[in-house]
Amino acid sequence: MASAQKRSTLDIGLLALRVGVGGTLFAHGTQKLFGWFGGHGLDATAGAFDGMGFKPGKPSAAVAGISEAGGALIAIGAATPVAAAGAVGAMIGAASVHKPAGFFATAGGYEYPATLGLAAAALALTGPGKYSVDAALGHRLNTSRVAIGALAAAGAGAGYVVARRQKALAQASAAADSTETA
Repeated sequence: MASAQKRSTLDIGLLALRVGVGGTLFAHGTQKLFGWFGGHGLDATAGAFDGMGFKPGKPSAAVAGISEAGGALIAIGAATPVAAAGAVGAMIGAASVHKPAGFFATAGGYEYPATLGLAAAALALTGPGKYSVDAALGHRLNTSRVAIGALAAAGAGAGYVVARRQKALAQASAAADSTETA
């Protein structure tokens, strides 16, 4: 009996975590894509991404927005490992932007994207629990192999994007330095 009660509270906890993290990611992504929830929409976000070194800005902003809007899938527990891995990749990119400001969000640091990314990674690895679309469909996409593969792909993709951003920032800095000394 104790085991069944523990599993029930675990499933309710996973549901609460999925809805909170997934809902937050969804709102954040749709700010980028559509300007919902006080966001600026894709064109303005693309300009910001371009300025942050994510080049080209519009496709970069679209991929980030779609990855975050996939939080809707996390919230309902559908294709959980894949949707969560997409969010992890987006949060790695976001954390790279905030890293120079340190950890805490109050100073503009990476605390917020790191927390969302780690929570999404945990959901990819643990699965969505009993109260989910994945459970209703027999957990076809919710396997350890899918979770590890999706997280590895997200990590590799995010690493590539962050490296490209660092290169773009270095080139912009070198160009600015050469203009100042000319």
